[in-house]
Order: sequence, then structure tokens, then C-alpha cells
Amino acid sequence: MRALLTVVAWVVAALLVAWLAGLFFRWACRTRYGWIIKPVYEACRRPAVVVLVVGALFASVPGRRYEWLAAFRHGLLLAFAAACAWLVIRFLQVTEGLALGRLSHEPTANRQHRRARTQIRMIRGVTAVLVTLAAIAVALMSYQQIRVVGVSLVTSAGVIGVLIGVAARTSLSNAFAGLQIAFTDAIHVDDVVVVDDAWGRVEEVKLTSVVIRMWDERRLILPTTHFTDRPFQNWTRHESRVVGELRVHVDYTADVEQIRREARRLVEESPLWDRALWVLQVVDVTPQTLELQVRVSAADGPSSWDLRCDLREGLMKYIREQHPQWLPRTRAEFQP
Repeated sequence: MRALLTVVAWVVAALLVAWLAGLFFRWACRTRYGWIIKPVYEACRRPAVVVLVVGALFASVPGRRYEWLAAFRHGLLLAFAAACAWLVIRFLQVTEGLALGRLSHEPTANRQHRRARTQIRMIRGVTAVLVTLAAIAVALMSYQQIRVVGVSLVTSAGVIGVLIGVAARTSLSNAFAGLQIAFTDAIHVDDVVVVDDAWGRVEEVKLTSVVIRMWDERRLILPTTHFTDRPFQNWTRHESRVVGELRVHVDYTADVEQIRREARRLVEESPLWDRALWVLQVVDVTPQTLELQVRVSAADGPSSWDLRCDLREGLMKYIREQHPQWLPRTRAEFQP
């Protein structure tokens, strides 16, 4: 009976502490720092109560009197490790959300913001993995048999390390490549990249993979080692502005200056142009045509794509309706 009263007292004390802490945090949510405290309190309230109650039960339940009590206490230890991991991971998630909320999520966000978003997500992911592994290790080491095996493994750590390294070589190389990408400024979230002739925007940088959103909304998922072992293009490493190009073939008789004036009109009327750069040049000559290239800048990758499509359509419409004689033609000369 005395032991039961002790357990009840510990649980009541834990619930009282949780209630008092809740009162304090609800008051703190109304202060100037409420924008930080409120999401942390809402995210961590339940796991914190579980940690307090399970911890109180573990501290108060006697484990040596009966075998079933020892088994119950061992189960409480496992639950306590899981609850602590849950609490830490929830705290990491809400902290990540608060940090990212202070940064711009626009595609035109500056390089520092895109770099910070990439590194914050990577740090949260790595920390969550470490916390989970620590909770699993605590749970496993609570078994006497596994502790004995663990001691023997420590004595042969060199051999075991080599075996684990060989078995997990691919996963470890991807994990280290993910850290290298995040902290060496190779790519950031929202960067516009060209990988294996595929154009897209970096949507996520994970520990072992990178998710790229293609122009047609498909997702290209690549291992992080792909970006450390192979060359790729990063169009927005230093700034989000993108300079795109389009090419048009016209007949030799075409008046390039008139086409240039029409291209200028189309560019200046487009809301997608960022007013930074545009130029039309003759870049090549084929046996039948002149090759014109228009280079034009836009605020970001999607705007650049749409702007080039609009310009291509507008130039073709102008030539077809106003000067059809400038369309590419094949000439032949016949001798009687």
C-alpha cells in the first residue's frame, strides 16, 4: 500500500508540475516573445507531459520486489527513452519552422536566405537522426544480454568498423555528400540547376538525396553523390536572376534590324522581363538561314522559361503575318 501511495504521489507531482508549467507558458504566450513561445508550447506540450508522467512512474515503481514489476519498470524505461526522443524531435521541428519563417520563401530570395534554409533543414535532419539512434541505443543497452555483446563489440571495434564501413559504404557516402553539399554552397534550396540536360529547381536537399522539381512538375530524385561526383550547372548560385536564350531561323533576305525592333517591343511589354538585360544577335549562318539568338533576363527560372516561350511565339507570329517572305526557304537553280 505504501508503494502504491508513493507511485500515486509521484504521478500527481508530475501532473502538477505539468499544470504549473502550462500556466506559465500560457502567460508567456501573451508577452512580446509569444511568437516564439506559443508554437514551442503547442508542439511540445503533449510529449513533455508524457516524459514527466513516465519519468515519475519509472522513478517511483520498485523494480526488485517482484519479477513482473521489474519487467514493468523496464518497459517504462523504454517508454521514457521514446518519449524523450519524441520531445526533442518535436522541439527541433518547431525550431526549424520558426527559423524558416523568418526567411523569405520567394524564388527571388537572396543567396543568404536560400543558403540558410538549406543548412537549417540539413541540421534538423541530422540531429533528428542522431536523437533517434541515441534513443534506440539506450533502449537496446537496457537489456543485459545486449550490454554483454556491446562490450565484446567494443573490444573488436576495429574489425566491426571495417565491416560496417564496407556494408554501408553507399549510405555513408551519400550522407557525407549531403553534408558537403549543404555547407560548401554547391547548391541551395530553390536554386535553378541543369543536371544531365534536365532543367529544374531544387525543391529539397536531404541527407542522402536531392529532389529537383522539373519544369513539367515531375520530381527528379538523385543521390547526393551525383552532385559531388559529376558536373552540373547551377544558374542561381550567386543570385536568383536567370539569363535565358532562344534561337530563331530566318531567311537571308530578312531585315535583322526590324526583327530586333519587334523583339525589343515584345520584351519591354512583357511583365516577366526584369529590365536588366536583353540582346538580339546573329550567332550563326547555315546554307539556308540566318540564326538569330535572343538573350533576355528574368527574375527567376520559371519567369525566364515563360518569357522565352512568349518571345518565341511573338516573333514567329510577327514574321508569319507581317513578313512571310522572311521565313526559311530552300533555293534551287535549274539550267535549261
